[in-house]
Amino acid sequence: MNDSSWGAPQTGYWGPPDQGPAQGHVRGPVQGAAPAAPAYDARDAQQTRPMPIVPDVSAHGGNQDDDRRAARLSGPLFRDESTSATSTGAPRNPEPMHDAPQPAPAPQKKSAGRDLGAAIGVGVGLGAVIVASLFVYKAVFVGVIAVAVVVGLWELTKRLDERKGIRVPLVPLAIGGAAMVVAGYVRGAEGAWVAMALTALAVLVWRMTEPPEGYLKDVTAGVFAAFYVPFLATFVAMMLTAEDGPWRVLTFLLLTVVSDTGAYAVGWRFGKHKLAPRISPGKTREGLLGAVTFAMAVGALCMQFLVDGGSWWQGLLLGLAVAASATLGDLGESMIKRDLGIKDMGTLLPGHGGIMDRLDSLLPTAPVVWLLLVVFVGSG
Repeated sequence: MNDSSWGAPQTGYWGPPDQGPAQGHVRGPVQGAAPAAPAYDARDAQQTRPMPIVPDVSAHGGNQDDDRRAARLSGPLFRDESTSATSTGAPRNPEPMHDAPQPAPAPQKKSAGRDLGAAIGVGVGLGAVIVASLFVYKAVFVGVIAVAVVVGLWELTKRLDERKGIRVPLVPLAIGGAAMVVAGYVRGAEGAWVAMALTALAVLVWRMTEPPEGYLKDVTAGVFAAFYVPFLATFVAMMLTAEDGPWRVLTFLLLTVVSDTGAYAVGWRFGKHKLAPRISPGKTREGLLGAVTFAMAVGALCMQFLVDGGSWWQGLLLGLAVAASATLGDLGESMIKRDLGIKDMGTLLPGHGGIMDRLDSLLPTAPVVWLLLVVFVGSG
């Protein structure tokens, strides 16, 4: 690099750098050259770092775009960006700048959004526990329902407290929720309603032990939680009381899981039209169609071969109803989580979230399946 590459002004002095102008070495000023600058020591110039030329803001009226353009043209900021300059500071041999070709972006693959390996492993483990308890001894499965209810209530009340400052009494909810499931299994719908009423009353009284600020919102949320989690789960226990109770419960579980799986698989592969973008942007109309198709097919098989006295056409109607209720239940919890500003209710189940993230479709589907089975084949 030479000095001219920094845009240094050229003068008419061609003599040695450490001597003044000598006779015979002085020539007239070059026409068109810039005014002579003070003499400087070339050895010092070689040790001088190139300084960027910063434009005068006042000269450009404070326009930032003009300032950046002036800074780019007035001088290099780095050594490898410097260009040779003539006596007027302009590039000596300007070359057209060509943008380097940019590689085409690689196509993005669709992501499932979760750890599928963990999700499948946890799902298989939960299925094994449920099936074993369901067909070995009915009371064990009732205990499984009660445990799931208590954990779900804990997750829901914890998130309400963290995100909204709503202090729902967990103790009366947990005790009343477990009692509700047992009462539904022992006494049917009548026992479930009585246990629900007593649980709501216990929530109202328990909250009185704390200051009155926020009492109304706390007890309202508590009654909602009692209805949403344990009361709806009670219908699963009531299904179990029939002669073919385990097969009815298995049909209910299979249809709900197949509906969710069909919606996920079809929506992930073919989904283009959003179903409810303000509530759950990931759900599509194509996914809903997949849920209906899968659930109706499995429903026909289950009613024909698993449920006593059932028929395939009843399974078609049952599958259609399950797909609708499971989708609405999923959207309902999505509304709750969106209001709370969270993605999952918990982290207990790797690849799934929390217990409530697995109960979202099951809870509202339970009374629908119970009612249709009673209508189709009786309470048995």
